[in-house]
Amino acid sequence: MATAYWERDGEAEAANDAPTAQPHAVPATSFWKSGHTPTLIAAFLYFDLAFMVWVLLGPLAPEISKSLGLTSAEKGLMVATPTLAGALLRVVNGLLVDRIGPKRSGAISQLIVIAGLFLAWFMGVTSFAGTLALGVVLGFAGASFAIALPLASRWYPAEHQGKAMGLAGMGNSGTVLASLFAPLLAKMFGWNAVLGLACIPLSLVFVVYMLMAKDSPNQPAPRKLIDYFEPLRQGDAWWLMAFYAVTFGGFVGLAASLPIYFTDQFALTPIVAGYCTAGCVFAGSLVRPMGGALADRIGGVKALMAVYFVAALALAGVANATSLPGALGMFVVAMLALGTGNGSVFQLVPQRFQAEIGVMTGLVGMAGGVGGFYLASSLGLAKQMTGSFAPGFLIFAGLALAALVSVAVVKNRWRATWKTAARI
Repeated sequence: MATAYWERDGEAEAANDAPTAQPHAVPATSFWKSGHTPTLIAAFLYFDLAFMVWVLLGPLAPEISKSLGLTSAEKGLMVATPTLAGALLRVVNGLLVDRIGPKRSGAISQLIVIAGLFLAWFMGVTSFAGTLALGVVLGFAGASFAIALPLASRWYPAEHQGKAMGLAGMGNSGTVLASLFAPLLAKMFGWNAVLGLACIPLSLVFVVYMLMAKDSPNQPAPRKLIDYFEPLRQGDAWWLMAFYAVTFGGFVGLAASLPIYFTDQFALTPIVAGYCTAGCVFAGSLVRPMGGALADRIGGVKALMAVYFVAALALAGVANATSLPGALGMFVVAMLALGTGNGSVFQLVPQRFQAEIGVMTGLVGMAGGVGGFYLASSLGLAKQMTGSFAPGFLIFAGLALAALVSVAVVKNRWRATWKTAARI
């Protein structure tokens, strides 16, 4: 249920948990004065570097494929595995956030990723099975989503949730870093060395995170394990998960797959393919906070309907593109739409599930990861079975249209039953 905030005894608490005494409304404050900026910065940096290594196998895929002799389907599964692992682990992290707090949960996850990458570099990855095992470890980086967003958002009131979630979530720009630098470093030192080099910035950010991040004083009280899955009994949770499976699934699936697409479709070198991918991903990352702010202004429903329409057209355009400039232009449009959609969905989530924001972030994030796994793996299968990536793009365009219709179906009920109807 949507939540309003009231001041009582100097602390903010949810209206649905407020006592029967008459509350006093808290005056609206500016965004930068309403939360905890050091924690917001720490959440962004953690998320940014985690996303960098989450999609690391994508930019390295051309070199890994050449070294290990992988098929198109194996390449697709390799880059999709971190996405699926991250999706499943987001639920685990969502539970940890509500049990031990987001800061400690983030510290544990970062240490696992750093140790896993170091061991992969030290021991070497010499088989397809080894790439899949590494993908599972990188899934812990993708699961950072379920930690970084609650870490930041719990400091901010309802009227600033879209901006807080958008700024913290802009950490998905880390995929740009992977696309820009991983192919170049792989050419200079070998792709296996890139795994070890990634530990350096990860370790630096870990130190910054431990110094700057702070848990909000408004943490929910621990509950029974079964209580964390209570949102799944409500249809709105499933709708929000489905919507994010398309927006974030499209974003991360493309981020992981575009280096393979550009090298296979247009015979680009891995470095040039990385630059093209970085341009597309940067567009989607840049607009995520804008998507949250836009949803705060016009409502998440209106923003999502526009997003799905534009994304469907762009993905259909990609399927029919015959030149690199045409494909690149359509990818940029698609990523702009999907990035806006990511911010829009998470403008809606805390309004409906403020009390369960930790586990809902994990569940919705899991759905997004599953969508990304589907897109990345299906593109590889489509290429191997038909000789073209086009069927994979067309199917996902159809899913975007299905999401558009679904938003139109539920919007009236949401506006009639949510307390924050003006914001949706």
